[in-house]
Amino acid sequence: PELIIHFETMAPRAAGSSGNITTFNIRHGFTEALVRGMRNSFLKDQDYHNLTQCEMLEDVKLNLAETDYAEYLADIAEFTPKDLQVAAIDKLVVEFQYLRSQAVEPLSTFLDFITYEYMIENVMLLLKGTLGGRDINELIDQCHPLGLFKESTMRNIPNFENNAQGYADLYRTVLVDTPVGKYFA
Repeated sequence: PELIIHFETMAPRAAGSSGNITTFNIRHGFTEALVRGMRNSFLKDQDYHNLTQCEMLEDVKLNLAETDYAEYLADIAEFTPKDLQVAAIDKLVVEFQYLRSQAVEPLSTFLDFITYEYMIENVMLLLKGTLGGRDINELIDQCHPLGLFKESTMRNIPNFENNAQGYADLYRTVLVDTPVGKYFA
């Protein structure tokens, strides 16, 4: 294509292309900046090295106190590996949901697709758990936070009979209104 020099920016541009520095990244600039900022919260090599030198869980908590995980670990009195896992997932979920709330198409749809895997896993966990006779409250506590539905939907999923008609009713009355309903059709 023919190159045209625009004297206001002195930048060569292909003929027929639109946009310049004033419109560059206008739709995704803020979310890109968010991701770049979140990248700074990743643990560095030195942080990992320090964690490998820890002999007790309190040492791990102390080393993580100087990172972005500090606010998620601050309220934990008895520090266990499960607490560390929950804190890491909470941080992930908070940052993911904030990023998703700021995203525009097509990024927002892509981020929605990421949550669909967790939604499907949660549906399967609830169905398998209730078939095994487990308590619904215990099962809901085990669901991944990125795949949660409304409380009423979560409680309705396991209330159907374990037969073909029961699963058809589950789809027609509950799952059809969820983002992952089409995957169960």
